[in-house]
Amino acid sequence: MDLIQLQNLLDNTSFCILFLTMLVYWVGAAFPEIPYLSILGTTGMVIANLCIATLLGSRWLEAGYFPLSNLYESLFFLTWGITTIHLIAERMSRSRLVGVATSPVAMGITAFAALSLPAEMQTSAPLVPALKSNWLMMHVSVMMLSYATLMVGSVIAIAFLVVTRGQKVELKGSAVGTGSYRHQIKKLSLQEPESDATSNLATVKGNGSIAVLDLPKTETEASKQTLSLERLTLADTLDNISYRVIGLGFPLLTIGIIAGGVWANEAWGSYWSWDPKETWAFITWLVFAAYLHARITRGWQGRKPAILAAAGFVVVWVCYLGVNLLGKGLHSYGWFF
Repeated sequence: MDLIQLQNLLDNTSFCILFLTMLVYWVGAAFPEIPYLSILGTTGMVIANLCIATLLGSRWLEAGYFPLSNLYESLFFLTWGITTIHLIAERMSRSRLVGVATSPVAMGITAFAALSLPAEMQTSAPLVPALKSNWLMMHVSVMMLSYATLMVGSVIAIAFLVVTRGQKVELKGSAVGTGSYRHQIKKLSLQEPESDATSNLATVKGNGSIAVLDLPKTETEASKQTLSLERLTLADTLDNISYRVIGLGFPLLTIGIIAGGVWANEAWGSYWSWDPKETWAFITWLVFAAYLHARITRGWQGRKPAILAAAGFVVVWVCYLGVNLLGKGLHSYGWFF
């Protein structure tokens, strides 16, 4: 079997494994009493990660350069990054809901790369002169890892919004959201809700933490909307993991942008040209800088930063893929046009 046949086998295998893994996570979320599904989901992610790593390695051997020169390669590198960060986040959270959120993203990207792109876009080709630089590995790989990390953190924030079911849940504790109170929330005791006559807000207290709930005004609404202690604990975990993952992705994005500026100066004589890709990379940086600023200095936790992170998920996709649909700018070669 030559390397091209191996690559065709690996990309289709990766898609099939990720599709089955997504189903495992979804079934596990719907029927949590079924044993071993969480282990199966994690195993599927590990196998898919290894398949994609082997695929990228074989393309590296075949072409002789780091496999990040076209859309096909970058999509699989992005998926490899997502599965890697997923495994880290899942280990930190010990929650299968991380896989419920991240596996569809990884599967969708793999399906697009393996099944939708035409054959000529999947074939390795000689590098254009601008890409023949050691900065290709440094800049592009770090940027792709930052995209993968920020996507995982953002999609976990979206999962937080789903778990809280639209209620105004604010998790009050340390300003940076990583204090020991997060371990104490599991010991929450549902006390008599504290509320005042002019507000439908109530608090659920524990040792060192408070969950503030926007209570429904009628008994019927209460029966439909009140979050259980289990959901509050899960929401707190997702909020914490999302923050930590985004906190990892933001420095990677910063390093990638700086490396890109140095490479641009070397190649074109200018550190910054304000072409569409650079502009949207800066917008992405601003969005997640605002997220971290709000959490660290303003003490935001819960729904408000989760909504900001969800917006960041869209911004990352526009920066990574949407800009290239224009076919304009210094970064347009090797993608769609």
